[in-house]
Amino acid sequence: MPETCTCGAQLPPDSLFCHKCGKPQREIVAPEVLTPALPAPVTRAATAFAAGPVAGGPAAAFAAAPPRFAMPVSFRNPVAVRISLFVGVAAMFFSFLPIVNWLAAGFIAVFFYRRKTQNLLNVGAGLHLGWITGLVMFTMWGVFFMAEGLSGKLNGIFQEQIKNLPSANDPYLQQVAQFMASGPGLLIMLAIGFVLITCVSMAGGALGAKMVGRD
Repeated sequence: MPETCTCGAQLPPDSLFCHKCGKPQREIVAPEVLTPALPAPVTRAATAFAAGPVAGGPAAAFAAAPPRFAMPVSFRNPVAVRISLFVGVAAMFFSFLPIVNWLAAGFIAVFFYRRKTQNLLNVGAGLHLGWITGLVMFTMWGVFFMAEGLSGKLNGIFQEQIKNLPSANDPYLQQVAQFMASGPGLLIMLAIGFVLITCVSMAGGALGAKMVGRD
């Protein structure tokens, strides 16, 4: 380092600047600041690859999508409505097996819906699908039942059934048969049929959801 500045001033030892003109006497090098390196973020894919076969390897990073409960089962679901109509109409051809065909209709509707959409079905969805199927079957049964009742054929059927009973000549039994063939009696039978058909079909739908609605 020079002892005098270019301006002629005498410089003290190890001075950085001239006390007279302020001129720097040597180059000042700023100390290098070391920035600590941050670790790279660990992603799910990197974890899966690092884990290897224990955690599933590369396949675990691209696992299948979670179970789909995509569209609720209701009358706004066109697939559910179509399947319920198809199964409900087909089940009425087996009306000679009452209760069995209603239960099977709810179960089969869930089976077809699961196969068609590949969506998982819980018990609640199975109940809804069974109810829609039961409503289809009740509508068909109710139209046929009311047609038979209003035409008088239902009264003849009751009378035939009564003849096979030991108390066929009982006046009370005759009154019950006449009441069941009347308007209020037909409405009561219609209400009983609605509850019975829909509830049994819902039970079949819940059973189907438990057995085939999940993987």
